[in-house]
Amino acid sequence: MPYQSLEQRLGELLIQNLGLKEEDLQEALKIHQQTRRRLGDVLVEKRYARPEDVAKAISLQMGIPYVEDLKPDDIDPKMVLGLSIHYCREHHVLPVSMNENRVRVAIIDPLNYEALDSLRIHFKMSVEPVLTIAAKLDDAINKVFERSENMIKGLEDEPEDLDISLSETIDLLESSDDEAPVIRFVNSLLFRAVKEKASDIHIEPYEKNVIVRFRIDGMLYDVYTAPKRLHAAIASRIKVMAELNIAEKRTPQDGRVRVKLANREIDIRLNIVPVVYGERLVMRLLDKSSVILDLETLGFEEGIRQTIGELTNRKYGIFLVTGPTGSGKSTTLSACLKNILSPDKNIITVEDPVEYQLPGVGQIAVNPKVGLTFATGLRAILRQDPDVVMVGEIRDRETAEIAIQASLTGHLVLSTLHTNDAPGAITRLADMGIEPFLVASSVVGVLAQRLLRVVCHNCSEDIEGTDDMLATAGVTVDYLKQTFGIDKIILKRAHGCHECRQTGYAGRTAIHELMVVTDGVRANILAGDDAASIRNTATKEGLKTLRMSALEKLVTGQTTLEEIVRTTQLES
Repeated sequence: MPYQSLEQRLGELLIQNLGLKEEDLQEALKIHQQTRRRLGDVLVEKRYARPEDVAKAISLQMGIPYVEDLKPDDIDPKMVLGLSIHYCREHHVLPVSMNENRVRVAIIDPLNYEALDSLRIHFKMSVEPVLTIAAKLDDAINKVFERSENMIKGLEDEPEDLDISLSETIDLLESSDDEAPVIRFVNSLLFRAVKEKASDIHIEPYEKNVIVRFRIDGMLYDVYTAPKRLHAAIASRIKVMAELNIAEKRTPQDGRVRVKLANREIDIRLNIVPVVYGERLVMRLLDKSSVILDLETLGFEEGIRQTIGELTNRKYGIFLVTGPTGSGKSTTLSACLKNILSPDKNIITVEDPVEYQLPGVGQIAVNPKVGLTFATGLRAILRQDPDVVMVGEIRDRETAEIAIQASLTGHLVLSTLHTNDAPGAITRLADMGIEPFLVASSVVGVLAQRLLRVVCHNCSEDIEGTDDMLATAGVTVDYLKQTFGIDKIILKRAHGCHECRQTGYAGRTAIHELMVVTDGVRANILAGDDAASIRNTATKEGLKTLRMSALEKLVTGQTTLEEIVRTTQLES
């Protein structure tokens, strides 16, 4: 609609609903055309209409809700953290509330798209404008920022030697306004991370500020920037929660915290390392209520599930799961244990830490401070008459040797390694000094896995794949048609909406590469061949690579081409 017709329509609404005289409107329109000032401002200045009348007419004209009373005391001051009072005053905007999908923003000009877009990018969610008048908005901005500054000042004044008694599990919903500002701030940070399904919280000190980032669906996002002076108080509070030494700032520390949120227990693994400008804190969050321990739901295809079932029901041997940190290895192993759990099996694990508590399974948490390592724990387990042993990770030669000996003496051993693919697990064991004949006779299978983001089906669009597009993945349209038996290649393109925080993705799924140690693969291992030779043999015998698993997710519309190129690599 042209600008002039918008103003004309506003005038007509004021005449129809609020008694504005036609001659007054025409005079105001003349001034508006000469000065290019907003018609509403002219009408208020000439006292032909009240500010409230103009705002209500704009509300009717644009279909935007009008808020009679902003009530600054009801606006959470954390809403404006990361925004400046100068910006809000200059652009006449103020965030007033937020839910899972959108943030509501009070404005006086609904055509100020630049400011609304900036706030959408800042909050990483959609923006819902609500109309108010300038005087009430300015008053609300002043009061909300005053409360925000008081909260910041409270953080600054917080003593470093906090003396806070904590129960075993911290309930985030029980924090009150009477608590210290730093306590409220950290609780709010944890609350937001859980709500947004973050897997990690990073608190990173720099020369002039502190940046807080969340890892969501494997990607890091900035969520908050604080003045550098607040870092010591925030770090001390988190140390107290994890029962660490708040005076020690020169060496790394590890701790754990359990928090409770609406009857959901969240386990937090904390690591602190000293960096140039202070201590860097990383918290890994595990929401036990949302844990999925089912191979099908985790994204495993029927054929792979069946093969994994056969391998993990053997009486002896080693089954390995490999992948980078955060690729879901522990979740997959726990799902495997759940599948084979039965009263006639004695299953014992040694983990660092125990992430999933499985009824009927004996679980040991390593504790290096008292000498309980993977190796010593594994030795002790073997004297417990186990049928199945799960070792959280094979990190060194000693643990690897004990695991292999256990598998050769009639135990099924499940464990993880950090390698890029399945064949790489064999060469990693060789690098640890394990003899090839021991690897060949003990390892029965290796599963490599990655997590890739699932495209948001609320905002994605379908596009037809072309050879030029698919070249980045090293495939062609004809190859995909022939491989997957389909007539047309339809790809998903990610956009972004309020449901996916403008990322274009919502959730993750797993891709897999399962290598069974066949006679051919075993011959490669005994010959001391490299990973490429082992891969070639396994591929000839039916190995489906990570890239192929990802391409299957692509053609079935679960993810995007950009995501599989980011997550996987071309096989040589």
